[in-house]
Amino acid sequence: MTDARPDEYYAEEKKMVAGENYFGNDPNLSQLRKEARHKVKALAETRDDPELFSESIKNLLGTVVDDQVIIESPVYFDYGKNTHVGKCFYMNAMCTILDCARVDIGDHVLFGPNVQIYTAEHPVDPATRLKGLESARPIKIGNNVWVGGSSTILAGVTIGDGVTVAAGSVVTKDVPDSVVVAGVPARIVKRL
Repeated sequence: MTDARPDEYYAEEKKMVAGENYFGNDPNLSQLRKEARHKVKALAETRDDPELFSESIKNLLGTVVDDQVIIESPVYFDYGKNTHVGKCFYMNAMCTILDCARVDIGDHVLFGPNVQIYTAEHPVDPATRLKGLESARPIKIGNNVWVGGSSTILAGVTIGDGVTVAAGSVVTKDVPDSVVVAGVPARIVKRL
């Protein structure tokens, strides 16, 4: 079945994933968020059936490398399809991924409960914010990373391989390989 909608219908989504300013209340983006909520609901409903659960995860996310991905409910994704996970990913309950931009999560990554991934940004200028504009920058998390409970990773951040993010940290800047970061804002507290 072909899509009869004009290209303009997808304009704000294209701006969003390109990192440009976009209107978050756009009808297409609202519909995509609604679809993601339905997919998250299906994920929760299939948790006790491994085969259906695996299919629900693949239906929600943009890329899933293997069947060793576990996402505990409840969770929230803005879109789901902009999140891409590697092998053996585990997400504990109460996590939020605002995947307005691409989120890449490597192999053997663990999220504690209540981890927050925010690609979305809002203008600091009140007049611009009142116009309803927002933007998003991608987040990349390397391989063999543990993100402790209640940590937040902000837009545009890249986290290297072999990193531990201590519980409750707010990661505002890129993190190199093989370190432990902690605090608000997160700082390197140990080299591994």
